Amino acid sequence: MLNFHAARASTLALLTALAAGQTALAQDRTSAIDALTDEIVVTATKKTDAENVQDVPIAVTAFNGGTLEALKVRSLESLTFSAPNVSLDDIGTTRGTANFSIRGLGVNSSIPSIDPTVGVFVDGVYLGLNSGVVFDLFDLDSVEVLRGPQGILFGRNTTGGAVLINTGNPTDEFEYKARVAVESPLDDDRGGINSFIQGTVSGPIIEGRLNGKLGGYFNGDSGYFKNLATGDNHGEAQTYIGRGALEFFASENVTILAKGEYFTSEGDGPSAQNRGLYDRESFDFAVDNEGFYDTTAYTGSIKLDWDVALGDGVITNIFGYRDFSSATDSDIDATSLFLFHSTTELEQDQISNELRYTGTFGRAEVTTGLFYFDQSVAYTEVRDLPPLSPLTFYGGGMQDHTVLGLFGAVDFSVTEQFILNLGLRYSEEDKDAAITYVRPRPMCSVVGGTCPTTGTNPFIPTENNGFTDSDSWSNFSPRLGFQYFPNDNTQFYGSWSRGYRSGGYNFRITAPAAFEAIFPPGSERAFDEEQVDSFELGAKLESDDRRWQLNAAIFETGVQDMQRELNLSDPTAGVLQTIINTADATIRGFEVDGRFRVSDSFLVTANLGVISADYDEVLFDISSDGNVDTADLELALPRVPDATYGFGFIHEADLGNAGALTSRLDFQYRDAFAYTDNNFGWVQAANMLNGNVAWQTPMDGVTLSLYARNLLDEVQVGGDTQLPFGGAVAPLVPGATNRSTGVNVPFGANPAIGTFSPLKKGRLFGLELTIRG
Repeated sequence: MLNFHAARASTLALLTALAAGQTALAQDRTSAIDALTDEIVVTATKKTDAENVQDVPIAVTAFNGGTLEALKVRSLESLTFSAPNVSLDDIGTTRGTANFSIRGLGVNSSIPSIDPTVGVFVDGVYLGLNSGVVFDLFDLDSVEVLRGPQGILFGRNTTGGAVLINTGNPTDEFEYKARVAVESPLDDDRGGINSFIQGTVSGPIIEGRLNGKLGGYFNGDSGYFKNLATGDNHGEAQTYIGRGALEFFASENVTILAKGEYFTSEGDGPSAQNRGLYDRESFDFAVDNEGFYDTTAYTGSIKLDWDVALGDGVITNIFGYRDFSSATDSDIDATSLFLFHSTTELEQDQISNELRYTGTFGRAEVTTGLFYFDQSVAYTEVRDLPPLSPLTFYGGGMQDHTVLGLFGAVDFSVTEQFILNLGLRYSEEDKDAAITYVRPRPMCSVVGGTCPTTGTNPFIPTENNGFTDSDSWSNFSPRLGFQYFPNDNTQFYGSWSRGYRSGGYNFRITAPAAFEAIFPPGSERAFDEEQVDSFELGAKLESDDRRWQLNAAIFETGVQDMQRELNLSDPTAGVLQTIINTADATIRGFEVDGRFRVSDSFLVTANLGVISADYDEVLFDISSDGNVDTADLELALPRVPDATYGFGFIHEADLGNAGALTSRLDFQYRDAFAYTDNNFGWVQAANMLNGNVAWQTPMDGVTLSLYARNLLDEVQVGGDTQLPFGGAVAPLVPGATNRSTGVNVPFGANPAIGTFSPLKKGRLFGLELTIRG
């Protein structure tokens, strides 16, 4: 592993060397306030040209490159506390696995066969797996967070919304940029230094014909947490990213943009707290197995744009490829005893292609296209539970997954002020799966092709080994909406849309008898798709001089055949995780965000999101009491905080010959919410306070920043899964306290005696140097 003391010394030396290399006085200083109040364009509607975010009939929070730099965004999770009704969380169980939730629609699982409710797209390419989504980001042009269903243009599995990541393109003039940062908790009871180094160089290779760009990134983290079992730092990680891009102007009408990336990251397993032993308002945890993760990904995309005379339009083709692999080892019992350890291996490869046309015919703006997606996934899970079983559990699943989509959208101008938005998408989807029950059995690997799916388990002859099955779904997803512009700076919009979340298979079946009681042998073994109908009304207002801006929306979302990943503590397998269609529900909400430029040098921002979510009908025993009754109806929906709100301040000071100083302070609150369907697991409320002071030095292109994240040192976790290990083992764990009784929680009494709750980092201070030219 990396020598972090050497890394810190070399990083500080590089800071000094880079700064010393910039001697010219700055002539033009950038303004963070100007960047925020200038027109922000988005690609969300897939029109011929990117549109002003204020003109699109979608609730969008858009971050341009300057804003992302000011927020010190290095992963999507950094944006969790930046928008109303948005949670872009890493589950923490398997590092980098997205458990995103928008407007109350989200997942709470690391099972790789579960499809998301929030789709993630990188340079127009859909990521078909939640794994490997929340890792480090750099060199970003923009990030667009679309709230609400996006099924027409972006397809299935975007019922909650979509996150669009646009990486930097090659430039037609020579440019370079380097950023170096070091950060630390500045607390002897926490970990050590976390270092970042990244750089890009871009410019013409053949003037007017071919532009290129190269970028590199390194992150070395010596571990934020202290493992009380060993006294050592925990959370150590190293990440390397290499990226290249070429933009070829084949003719006046044809442009080809190709991008490729190599990503690798490795480090410790989850820093998980057992809340039956340690205070959930502390960062205390102790594990005997430090664990590990090891992830590698190769991704690439080729985008072709062809300007055509038909409708003064553009034909765009985006081809994408991804090869992803990972291995993990985790201490699931989250104690200093060997009670429940688990390893996994995962491989995925995908290809996709979208061919679309956008053009204008009189009053109609048309977007139409074809989409193809194919991926194969293989997953192996191994469980060792010495107190529960002398035998090791092996199992998992593999799946081939194909999607074909045909879509069209028309914006028809009835008048200059009133526009009708019409859209329709047809999707066909096929899944072929081979499942091996995760049970005590002879050693095998699903990824290696050695795990059985037929016959009976030699260790437990009453159980089948698994099954093979295939299923398919096809649907029409419509959208009907309107836009009304009473003047150039005001828009009112409304819409109704229907979307779908894919049906599928559970790769983590640890109770075959219970599973086969629901899905009998000989029947279809897939859980069904989820249907979402959404109604939304919104308004976007802005002053002529952009001094103030206010956006608001109200929405109602009806969910039929809601898919849930039920997590239950189990005395034989540790944790049971069943994926099933559990209920119908209605989610209603309101959100507003805005900004006001008090003066040329002072800007205020604010946002508020409120949600009310209720079950309409329950189809399965989600309360875990053995009955389907009013107790199920009264439960809180998982991943739905009642309220989120925040505000921020930006101030700029001109220091004359000494440069300029930009100060930023952001606060965001998120309510507590249920994590598991039976509400035994929950995540506490958070008050997140972040700050940043950036000095644009007199040296041209050199900025030095001092920043702080989570200044209030709030404890947050990626999940809160119940375990059969906790208070009962407290006497065996030095320093632990039985906290399993007498705990008041906002969702009812918690009978479990332990949890697996992966911790997120607390307070951090950082210093960053940016040089550009």
